[in-house]
Amino acid sequence: MDKIAVFLNDAPHAAQMLAPLVQKGEASHWVLVACPPTLTRHIGRWVSAAGRQQWRERWAADLLAKVEVLFEAHPGVKIEKMVAKRPLLDVAVRLDQRLGGIKVFDARRPRLGKPDEPLAAGAESQELSRWTYPVAISTGLSAMLALAD
Repeated sequence: MDKIAVFLNDAPHAAQMLAPLVQKGEASHWVLVACPPTLTRHIGRWVSAAGRQQWRERWAADLLAKVEVLFEAHPGVKIEKMVAKRPLLDVAVRLDQRLGGIKVFDARRPRLGKPDEPLAAGAESQELSRWTYPVAISTGLSAMLALAD
């Protein structure tokens, strides 16, 4: 039985990436790890720590319910759900220690301008230049102006 940990933060993106893997129909143990977005440090003025934790759990429950639909048609698939706490590398290491020989699959939607946390020990996070946004915006505006003429 294969053991696969899937880190996800967006249901449609994860469903698109997981569909080919789930269609194989093999008996496997899936660990769905929801990675909620980080809240700014200023949110503490209006929301308590317990309120933030409740929001993370509600957000994760909604996300995991949408992704869990993919596995309903496949008997013999065991699903385990959890909410990740940062850093994600530690979560992946703890899962590997607990389950032994687990495959880690990254189904998180990439965000423009924000590098994703690495999930493997040797992997480096992608550092984007501080010029990424200005170059993308000026290129897009230049193309629009060229097409408008």
